[in-house]
Amino acid sequence: MDSVRIDSWLWAARFFKTRTLAKTAIEGGKVHVDGSRTKPSKAVQPGQTLTITKGTEHFEVIVRDLSSKRGPAKIAQTLYEETPESIAKREMSSEQRKLARAAEAAPDHRPSKKERRDIQRFKRDNDM
Repeated sequence: MDSVRIDSWLWAARFFKTRTLAKTAIEGGKVHVDGSRTKPSKAVQPGQTLTITKGTEHFEVIVRDLSSKRGPAKIAQTLYEETPESIAKREMSSEQRKLARAAEAAPDHRPSKKERRDIQRFKRDNDM
């Protein structure tokens, strides 16, 4: 196997649950091959560098092997190698999100029925 469609490879490597989601991400500019935007039908080959953005996560991976079939996660992890810089950036952003979440004040109680009605009334009145 010399090459595989990039949307199929992303699905097989378990970056996306379906090929349609992979295709949508590629068309939306969330996937770059060697630094440039690509199309879903682009053939990916071993040695190419992919930059993948999924929500707040950014992956930079090097294609190691090809597969167009989705298999177990252990096998999918052998299809690529994530760069050390990418791993460090993801861990750092994860820590920052955890610290930001911890800094937010948590409510001291759940709203009562009256408080929920007041909140709903406030939202309804301010939407107009």
